[in-house]
Amino acid sequence: MRLAAIHLHPLKSGATLALDAARVERRGLEHDRRWLVVDETGRFVTGRQEPRLVLVRATPFPGGVALEAPNMPSLSVVAPEGNPERLAVTVWGDAIDAAACEAAANAWLSDYLGRRVRLAYMDHLAERPVDPKYARPDDRVSFADGFPLLLLSTGAVDALNAKLASPLPVERFRPNLVVATDTPHAEDGWRRIRIGALEFDVAKACTRCVFTTVDPATGAFDPSGEPLATLKTYRRGPKGITFGQNVIPRGVGEIRFGDAVEVLEQRL
Repeated sequence: MRLAAIHLHPLKSGATLALDAARVERRGLEHDRRWLVVDETGRFVTGRQEPRLVLVRATPFPGGVALEAPNMPSLSVVAPEGNPERLAVTVWGDAIDAAACEAAANAWLSDYLGRRVRLAYMDHLAERPVDPKYARPDDRVSFADGFPLLLLSTGAVDALNAKLASPLPVERFRPNLVVATDTPHAEDGWRRIRIGALEFDVAKACTRCVFTTVDPATGAFDPSGEPLATLKTYRRGPKGITFGQNVIPRGVGEIRFGDAVEVLEQRL
């Protein structure tokens, strides 16, 4: 098996960036989901509430990101440094002490979304542990929903697309790692894998929500309710609709497109 794609999402719920190579850190891919839109109470704002967020392209540069969106001027945002204002934010049930970004970024995002929001940054002081039911005590995660990385196989996507009237791209499911497989949902049976020289624990299945129905090309909900409408017919279990696996890195280093993927341990 080979690594078929590497995807980066610097802004949570923002546009997907395809990479040829990426550095894996404790929290996930370098730059992945380190920037977060929050409302006036500090609660996270995602494509579930604001589907047009998927059209915001955040491109990392040394020390910050460049923001682009339809009908908006581009904006360079510098990552807060020194002793920045702290911002108490929440992602699901997790409280995170994040760094507050510059007023210009808040104004830009508020103008684009048509509501008052702020931009938060995950600096080195912003600690967020992974759910201890699935992780080691020192595991950490970014502003992602719960785990450092999301893995999906081409076999899973191909099996779904065979059931759909209109096939969907893998980007619809926002994985970081796409593994080329012929077997549908082969990743469901993996417990530990190696990609290139790095090992990863396959922690748990990813439960899917309405965000999968947001079209990344239009920033709008799919009126047919796909792919959830189809997924629920064959991927619904006791914990919900699952598609892909949440993954925790067991080392730091670089991965590249085409790297060999080896299953080190299967689930019993």
